Amino acid sequence: MTGAAIFDVDGTLTDTNHLHVVAWWEAFRQAGHAVPMPAIHRAVGLGSGDLIERLLGPGRDRDQDSAISSAHTVLYATFFDRLPAFPGAGDLLRTLAGRGWQVVLATSASGAELTALRRAVDADAAISATASSDDVEAGKPSPEPVRLACRLVGADPEDSVFVGDTVWDMEAAKRAGVPAVALLSGGIPRADLERAGAGAVYEDVATLLARLEDSPFRRS
Repeated sequence: MTGAAIFDVDGTLTDTNHLHVVAWWEAFRQAGHAVPMPAIHRAVGLGSGDLIERLLGPGRDRDQDSAISSAHTVLYATFFDRLPAFPGAGDLLRTLAGRGWQVVLATSASGAELTALRRAVDADAAISATASSDDVEAGKPSPEPVRLACRLVGADPEDSVFVGDTVWDMEAAKRAGVPAVALLSGGIPRADLERAGAGAVYEDVATLLARLEDSPFRRS
């Protein structure tokens, strides 16, 4: 059996990283923190607790964490009816499923947010399983989401491929023993992604789809 084709969602299949940046920036501002947007951008892809820890540090008032996270959730939800998928995202998932790959989403999104993201990608019939933040104790860069994605479809890590856009994605895949493909669509520099473990780098999902025969997905 062909392995799992595991996909991050934000910044990989959907053009949503900068929407998260704006929502987090405003959530921090409401709590009295001036956090630069470039710093937030580099932290996108972490779970909310890890993101707040990284940006505010261990000496922060932890009693604010829940309010900041909730504010981000409410602010980001205002975009749910118009979240944009990258061109080719649904086509890529359908093509891989048609070639026998078990397509799995591995994302920190859950609930209504995950529903909105899946609606934007519009490829539910091609998706075999989803490993969301509700299903794991630790998010990326922990390998737990990637390992769970493989288990959900009975795939061996070495026969699978993970596609993401952040250093956290690459580190999670590397630690899980899954070959990693990075996309530049999330705005993270190529060199950072390669240092974190990316074995191949493409501009976006449309480019990966056009170059499948030269990618880690060529075995089918």
